[in-house]
Amino acid sequence: MTQTDRTNRQWLLAERPQGEPNKDTLRLSEADIPDPGEGQMLLRTEYLSLDPYMRGRMSDAESYAASVEIGDVMVGGTVAQVVRSNLKGFQPGDYVLSFSGWQDYALSDGAGVTNLGQSPDHPSWALGILGMPGFTAWAGLTQIGEPKSGETICVAAATGPVGATVGQIGKLLGCRVVGIAGGPEKCAHAVDDLGFDACIDHHAADFADQLAKASPDGIDVYFENVGGKVLDAVLPLLNDHARVPVCGLVSQYNATKLPDGPDRLNWLMGLILRKKLKMQGFIIFDSFGSLYPEFARQMSDWIEAGKIKYREEVIDGLENAPEAFIGLLRGDNFGKRVIRVGQKEGGA
Repeated sequence: MTQTDRTNRQWLLAERPQGEPNKDTLRLSEADIPDPGEGQMLLRTEYLSLDPYMRGRMSDAESYAASVEIGDVMVGGTVAQVVRSNLKGFQPGDYVLSFSGWQDYALSDGAGVTNLGQSPDHPSWALGILGMPGFTAWAGLTQIGEPKSGETICVAAATGPVGATVGQIGKLLGCRVVGIAGGPEKCAHAVDDLGFDACIDHHAADFADQLAKASPDGIDVYFENVGGKVLDAVLPLLNDHARVPVCGLVSQYNATKLPDGPDRLNWLMGLILRKKLKMQGFIIFDSFGSLYPEFARQMSDWIEAGKIKYREEVIDGLENAPEAFIGLLRGDNFGKRVIRVGQKEGGA
C-alpha cells in the first residue's frame, strides 16, 4: 500500500475504544486529494508521529484538548512536503512541520505550520528530539524540575524520546541520573549509550528494592510520564523539596476505571505536605510555548556537539500505523516511533 498522487488514504476514528485500542478503533478510508484554494497549500505527508497523547484524543472524556469526532481523521503531528501552494512563505518542495493527521494529504492555511526548508537534515527529527518530545523533556526538567548539580534525577520510560532526553540533559547539568525502563536491553542502552548512572527494569520482581539501592541519597527530581507501579516505587524515595514534573501517565491511558485497592489520595497529599513536594503538570506548548526558540538553539548546539544522542524507530507504511500505535501504548517502542508515510509509487 504505497502512497500515490491519485488517492488520499485516511485513518478515521471508527469507535471510541474501551480499554486498549484494537483493529476496530480506526477505519482505513480513501478520499480524493483536495485542491488548495486561495491562501491554502496542499501538503503530502512524509512522516507521522506516534505519541501516547493520541489515546486521550480517541476518548470523549474531558481533557485539555478536543476529542477526535467519530468519522474524523485521527490527529497527529507530521512532517510533510508542500505539493502546491497559494500561500506566501511556502513553496512546492518545502518540508514543513504540521499537524496533518493520519493521512497522505491535507490542506493547510499555514496556521501552526513551521517551514523546515527544502532540504533539512533528518526531517523526521522535527517530530522527536527537535520537536514536541525533546521540548517536553527540556522544558519540564529545566523549568519545573530545576535540577542542581549533584542532585539525583529519576525518569521513567528512560529510553523513550522524552525520558532519554531528560536523562542526558540531567547528566549535562551535573546530576546523578537513574532511569526506569522495560527490559534489560533498554536498561543497557540507557547506561551504556546514553550515559545514565543506573537503569532499573520495572519488570523485575524486586524492582522497588533495586530502585532504592540505585538512589542511595534519595530522589530530588522525578520526571513523571508513566504512573502506576513506577510512581508507587518512586514516591517513598523522594527527598524533601523534591520536584515532580508531570507530562504523562501512559500506564493509565487504557484504563476504564480506577484500580482496585484502598484510596491512597490522602496518603499522597500528606506526603506532598510533609516533604514540601512540588508536583506540576504541564502541556508543553500551552505551558512553555514561548521558550521554544531557546530550546531549539540549545538542543541544536548539543546535538551538533555530540552531547545528545537520539534513537528513532521508523516503521514503513501508513497502513501499519494502528498496530504500531497499540504497541507504543504497551511499551514496545525502543526510541521515538514514527511512521514513514511518504513511500510513493516508484520509490521514496
